Amino acid sequence: MLAGLIELQRLKRLERTGWALRGLPSGTESVAAHSFGVSITAMLLADELCRQNVELNLSKVLRMALLHDWAEARVGDLPRTATAYFGVPERKRAETIAFADIVSGFADGDSYRELYEDYEQRLSLEARLVKAADIIDLLVQVLALERSGARGLDEFWEVTGEYDFELEGAPENLVREIINSLLNERKAVYRS
Repeated sequence: MLAGLIELQRLKRLERTGWALRGLPSGTESVAAHSFGVSITAMLLADELCRQNVELNLSKVLRMALLHDWAEARVGDLPRTATAYFGVPERKRAETIAFADIVSGFADGDSYRELYEDYEQRLSLEARLVKAADIIDLLVQVLALERSGARGLDEFWEVTGEYDFELEGAPENLVREIINSLLNERKAVYRS
């Protein structure tokens, strides 16, 4: 377990590459900070959906949110631009192998691999909800950066029109409501 904890510690210092490629200063956001944001977002989404009588496995949601980027401790944070060159299948293959290697030393490694596979393939409602939380956290970060004066981040907002979370009913409504609210907040930034 200690070796895995030491390796995952790297995520606290590993910069999110997308920000660096856009000229934002070092320290803008680490992978671990992003995972923290995804976990909070996923928890709040799940809690709200449970209040609306949507059946969810809360433990699964939180565990998946916490581990969804562990592979980056070995392969780094590959931005969309890198994926365009390497290809989605190759990137996913590398990340899957890296994740499996990282968790191979954990007693619960098999269950972590199952969660990761579920997340990557969006097999469950929990996985689709965590992916929505991943995108929402990204957009919250972009909004915070734009409120601080950063510009040239328009491409990050493109996901609001192109991504299908494969949700329906209350989960789809909640996610769309939050994304629409983020878009309205962004409009306010540029009106001021």
